[in-house]
Amino acid sequence: MIDPGPERDEAAGADATRVTDSERAADGSGVMPEYGETWVYESIIGALPGIDVSERLALVIQFTLFEVGVLVLAAVYGLWGGAVAGTVAVLVATAGSVEMLRISKLVRRADPPEAYQRFIFGSSIEVVLGVLAFIAMLTYLFVLDPRSTTPLVTEILGPEPPLLATYLLLLVLWDVCYRIGTGWWASVAALWRSVKFQFSPEQTRVLARADLETMGFGFIQLLLVPLLLDHTVLLVAVVGHVVAVATVNSLSLVVLYRRTEGIGSITNLSL
Repeated sequence: MIDPGPERDEAAGADATRVTDSERAADGSGVMPEYGETWVYESIIGALPGIDVSERLALVIQFTLFEVGVLVLAAVYGLWGGAVAGTVAVLVATAGSVEMLRISKLVRRADPPEAYQRFIFGSSIEVVLGVLAFIAMLTYLFVLDPRSTTPLVTEILGPEPPLLATYLLLLVLWDVCYRIGTGWWASVAALWRSVKFQFSPEQTRVLARADLETMGFGFIQLLLVPLLLDHTVLLVAVVGHVVAVATVNSLSLVVLYRRTEGIGSITNLSL
């Protein structure tokens, strides 16, 4: 029998360690990915000095702080109508955080090419797209919408918006817009990945789940639709965004399955 030698043993050990770390990162325990290999949101969770916060606790804190702020300010200023809109927005933002974590874990679990991981995580383009969405929202709220009969800000905060309530409104809106930007980028990155690379049946199964999570990420935002029925521009923007995300991810799934290695076994794949 040929001795594989110490170098091969070390390589095998390194591969085993890499797989173990990947599996731990995928289920939220153990080793976390390095910065530059995560969404900006994930990096923030792990970047607080001296504080070790689990993902679940971070989500609870996010929802609790925002929702308590909404309810307290609604009670202080008598803005209970606005509290309904605020609660819906907080739910959408928190659900978006959950989906971001689920998508990133699935992507890393599939162990795709490094180029794709850099493309989706390392570029931080989701932040740029979130900023663009937020600026578009502000432009609508403070330039176009005031020309309508009842501006959305007035509906939520009253004719004389309180300072603290306005601050919280803009903060929650940014949270929602950031997740909209993330949905855009995850969809585009998924289509690029499906076109450029070929995957094994197991990788395809996991990446397909990630694409479906991204679509679900968009559908969650339809919870905002009842709040926008009297604001056609925002209504069309939100629904159009969801349709675009669903379309791009559907195309990504079609290409992903068609390019799967061992195409004869695709019929055995299950999501």
